Amino acid sequence: MEIGIIGTGNIGGTLARKLIAAGHQVRVANSRGIQGVQHFADEIGATAADLYGAVKGAEAIVLAIPLPALASLPEDLFDNVPGTVPLIDTSNYYPGLRDPRIAEIDGGMSESIWVSKQLSRPVIKAFNNILAWSLAESGRPKGSPSRLAVAVAGDDVTQKQVVMNLVEDTGFDPVDAGSLEESWRQQPSTPAYCCDYNAQEMKKGLAAAVRGEAAAKRDRLPELFGKLGANPTHEAIVAMNRSLNPL
Repeated sequence: MEIGIIGTGNIGGTLARKLIAAGHQVRVANSRGIQGVQHFADEIGATAADLYGAVKGAEAIVLAIPLPALASLPEDLFDNVPGTVPLIDTSNYYPGLRDPRIAEIDGGMSESIWVSKQLSRPVIKAFNNILAWSLAESGRPKGSPSRLAVAVAGDDVTQKQVVMNLVEDTGFDPVDAGSLEESWRQQPSTPAYCCDYNAQEMKKGLAAAVRGEAAAKRDRLPELFGKLGANPTHEAIVAMNRSLNPL
């Protein structure tokens, strides 16, 4: 597939590497223009592009940038992108850690519903409830007993299947998390969020989520990360997330 990835940080950069390894053609872009992404593209075998070049002709588009940056994308960026092309939203809302407060999300709107409204396009929510280290290091062949899972939420069945296939290609079991409205079940500090779960555990975590509970736990993250020290290990972060919502 031709895949455009906007954002080359921990998630976007890792997805670019893994999707190229799986045989896809990848174009990468970030806020610094073609020159700003050229070195990374050359390193991994991707094509460097600006924002418009990343989405032109793409069969799937990954949005791996923070929520404020999503809201600041050019209004006409997706004007020539067919409605059948999935826009994959990997973002999370981290007020107090990174993001300014967003009243609609604080009022109970699912994060990806808010994203969809900013883009005036439906999105598919995926790759937001797995840690960057796990995404980079924990992929396994299909059928492996130690294979971890990634939740995928969205309203378009065909687009969702495309994204679930990409999850498979990166070495994880895709778990259908329901509609885009239901994507709150995989947002930060829910039972399914960044706990390194397999597919069965992921389904249990999604089902165990209680609407409205995650925000209070999420807002404790600055305090909890402070207790983990300056450079917390991957294992410590997983343990912290599991302790917030024991299954």
